[in-house]
Amino acid sequence: MSADAPAASAVAPLAGRRALVCGASEGIGRASAIALAARGASVCVLSRRLDALEAVRDALPRIHADQYHVALVADLSDAAGLRERVTALAADGALHILVNNTAGPAGGPANTADPEAYVAVFRQHLVANQVLVQALLPGMRAAHWGRIVNIISTSVKEPIANLGVSNTVRGAVASWAKTLASELGADGITVNNVLPGYTRTQRLAQILAERAASTGKSEQAIADAMLATVPAGRFAEAGEIAAAVAFLCSPEAGYVNGINLPVDGGRTRAL
Repeated sequence: MSADAPAASAVAPLAGRRALVCGASEGIGRASAIALAARGASVCVLSRRLDALEAVRDALPRIHADQYHVALVADLSDAAGLRERVTALAADGALHILVNNTAGPAGGPANTADPEAYVAVFRQHLVANQVLVQALLPGMRAAHWGRIVNIISTSVKEPIANLGVSNTVRGAVASWAKTLASELGADGITVNNVLPGYTRTQRLAQILAERAASTGKSEQAIADAMLATVPAGRFAEAGEIAAAVAFLCSPEAGYVNGINLPVDGGRTRAL
């Protein structure tokens, strides 16, 4: 930690740090924003829906006097607009934590996917992540302290059936992150990936509905089959994924760099 790093405490280990959390209007993004705020970070929540963002912003914990939270409306598929908004945000003060998180694409086999679907999802995920990193990197380097956490998928270890486009692009994000970890480690910046398993979010509801529609089985039958592959025997709650995100953003995780962290109840069979 640099000599001019903000003072922290056991109660507020992220006091003096600013965080940008993408996809924060619901699900894992919202839970991650709450977890970081509860540890003392000032949080900017980002998504496309202002009304939902404002509700999240207003509900975030404030545990010390200097903490403040803001909402930023941006579309991750619009690289130019995203760059403009986030660069302006960073001009108001360095952001030390970036949580890259966005909704997964529609399901379906890889071989039948429209080629343009790959391009669109690549832009929404990897290109958007790159834009955000480039906008925030000067502030992180100046502080000699940064945390970049990408919420992706266990598919980077084991491809998930009927998620062809998602499997492909999530894997690209994982490789990008591993490369960045090597490049930025000397600057006091860590880059890690959290790989959620089946988690109670809108995304899980979408997957259940799609699989039920394509197979003719009930959503409950689909859910039961999914849970049969999870040693923990249940779906994760968003807050459990957020706890892993918060740890990787903590001062204590300063020597954890370039990893894929599954939070999946033991479902992934690969090491």
